[in-house]
Amino acid sequence: MSESIFIGGGGEGYGTPQTLLLDKANRHGLIAGATGTGKTVTLQIMAEGFAAAGVPVFLSDVKGDLSGLALSGSAEFKLHEPFMSRAETIGLDLQYDSFPVTFWDLFGEKGHPIRATVAEMGPLLLSRLMDLTDVQEGVLNVAFRVADEEGLPLLDLKDLQALLVWVGQNAQALSLRYGNVAASSVGAIQRQLLVLENQGGTALFGEPALDLADMMRTRDDGRGEINILAADQLMGSPRLYATFLLWLLSELFEELPEVGNPDKPKLVFFFDEAHLLFDDAPKALVDKVEQVARLIRSKGVGVYFVTQNPGDIPDDVLGQLGNRVQHALRAFTAKDRKELKTAAETYRDNPAFDTAEAIQQVGTGEAVTSFLDRKGIPQVVERTLIRPPSSQLGPIDEPTRKAIMSVSDMAGKYDKTLDRESAFEILSKRADAAAKAAEEAEAEEARLEEKEREFKAARRYDGTRSKQSSSSRKSSDEGFGGALASVVVKELKGTTGRRLVRGILGSLFKGR
Repeated sequence: MSESIFIGGGGEGYGTPQTLLLDKANRHGLIAGATGTGKTVTLQIMAEGFAAAGVPVFLSDVKGDLSGLALSGSAEFKLHEPFMSRAETIGLDLQYDSFPVTFWDLFGEKGHPIRATVAEMGPLLLSRLMDLTDVQEGVLNVAFRVADEEGLPLLDLKDLQALLVWVGQNAQALSLRYGNVAASSVGAIQRQLLVLENQGGTALFGEPALDLADMMRTRDDGRGEINILAADQLMGSPRLYATFLLWLLSELFEELPEVGNPDKPKLVFFFDEAHLLFDDAPKALVDKVEQVARLIRSKGVGVYFVTQNPGDIPDDVLGQLGNRVQHALRAFTAKDRKELKTAAETYRDNPAFDTAEAIQQVGTGEAVTSFLDRKGIPQVVERTLIRPPSSQLGPIDEPTRKAIMSVSDMAGKYDKTLDRESAFEILSKRADAAAKAAEEAEAEEARLEEKEREFKAARRYDGTRSKQSSSSRKSSDEGFGGALASVVVKELKGTTGRRLVRGILGSLFKGR
């Protein structure tokens, strides 16, 4: 097996092989150049080289052109003769061939669905995806902490939306523990989630989530799998595109074990339209990219940024890209000339030519290149004629794409969405239980109030007034008798009373 990938011919007459060493391929790289200068073909031939060496590849297909990797080139192709002429010039025995390809698509239309859970994405990347302020990001961090403590799995967007509703309802209690949780911030995050839904973000989040092992397969013949993400539709939401690819890089960084300096990478990752990752990115995100780029090479992963201008990449990241292919840059404005000069200064000078002039002069399919040597030192810059691809140049048709997908090992594994119990269902059950308990408590309270009213009404009706009347009469009788007795007793105390009694008794006995 070869220890290097042939990129093209350089030097005098383009006869000196320019190769990318496999054991230095995890030191990352850059493919840059203006539109129409051949970046996509360079990406294609590098993907072919890695796959042939048994290295799995992941790349995003922004224009649809890279799907041609699945089919062999042909002698009937209109550029066959120019390809053969170029191959002869650079000393290449060009053999047409196809390569093992798996198609992926966030929207599940041009490839197998590819998803992540909200929990895996994390608050930092979600904040970047939704363009949240620092305060709103803080509230989102509180929500994720609450989800961990309350045992609320965050799988899809409706889980996060339900959790934020709960956070808003309990904002006062949470503020005492985690700091201010303003209802206005919760509302702002919910609005951004709605925007994300409208951009197609719902398709990204859920289960079954992507198993990274499915990105790192090799075929029985020893060739590495080329994973192609259909990104033409995804590019309509550039922030979603950039955040997804950064998440994928972060997951590789978190999950893969350390391997030191392998003979060849375990995976090579091409990040096309890389400027989207850094445009208006907060410092925390740029720091994360720098950390991943610096440390992921020890996991055996090589990252290759593809962009128009090296200036699109922050200096701290650019400094870690050891293998470079620079296609033509144009210098029409003062800014262009400044960027051209900066790009030229990142290469080791070649005394045979001026690097800045060479970058302007190279034609389509030609580039200035510099790769790491066996000691890991960048070689001097060379004008290089890039080799033609072995696979089909240009996109495949839809029937062919569907036929490849139907026989893929991934067919059926990710096609059906799973919706197991998670935060949305758990919080819904809690809300239903609380509502039922409140309804029962309200009904019980109403029953007790009705019983009390009936009891009071019964007391007024069941003889209360009669007893009062009897008591009143008794009081009257007792009052009259008491008064009479009082008079009698008073009279008996005197002589007249005694006479009166004798008179009454005499009358009684006389009558008998």
